[in-house]
Amino acid sequence: MKKIISMDEVTSIFKDGMTIMAGGFMGVGTPEDLVTALLEADVKDITLIANDTAFIESGVGPLIVNHRVKKVIASHIGTNPETGRQMIAGEMEVELVPQGTLAERVRAGGAGLGGILTPTGVGTVVEEGKEKLTVDGRVYLLEKPLRAEVALLKAYKADKSGNLVYNRSARNFNPFMALAADLVIVQVEKLVEVGEIDPDDVMTPGILVDKIYVQGGSK
Repeated sequence: MKKIISMDEVTSIFKDGMTIMAGGFMGVGTPEDLVTALLEADVKDITLIANDTAFIESGVGPLIVNHRVKKVIASHIGTNPETGRQMIAGEMEVELVPQGTLAERVRAGGAGLGGILTPTGVGTVVEEGKEKLTVDGRVYLLEKPLRAEVALLKAYKADKSGNLVYNRSARNFNPFMALAADLVIVQVEKLVEVGEIDPDDVMTPGILVDKIYVQGGSK
């Protein structure tokens, strides 16, 4: 199956009200070309799952600035003041999740689990509205899994089957999110033929990747 797509094809995928995951940590490892495609699609009411909302002009930040997001689920928002402003003004809902818990909730979504048990947040505002369970005398919060309709990933290199290699810390949330979405779109810097990536170097197998956009590719 041909996985390479153009920017116009990427743009046509997005719809109002979608739940979308985006890889990255403060913009590093975020597929900014795909974020641009999402902006150009002019969709709204997105539920965005990401580690953070990056900065006003980078990462997923422009989605916030342009009021495309109705809810964000993230571990922190401090680097993008517009996120905090919209939250305080009641223009956007923000669900803050401890970073490790966020990663595990995404992983649970990808693994088909019913949730995870974590002691993080017990006795704080994090536990509000959540089920608590006691295991061997210790109290845990039940945190539910996270999945999305679309995951937007960034990789350094891919072959034409979609096997991915990430560049150092840009790996971050991308491999987890590749498992936890119905449709996985990856932006890559370099595309090679099948067989040119050593199997030991593959970080996300191609079976998880549906669409590949090559940076600088056709509209």
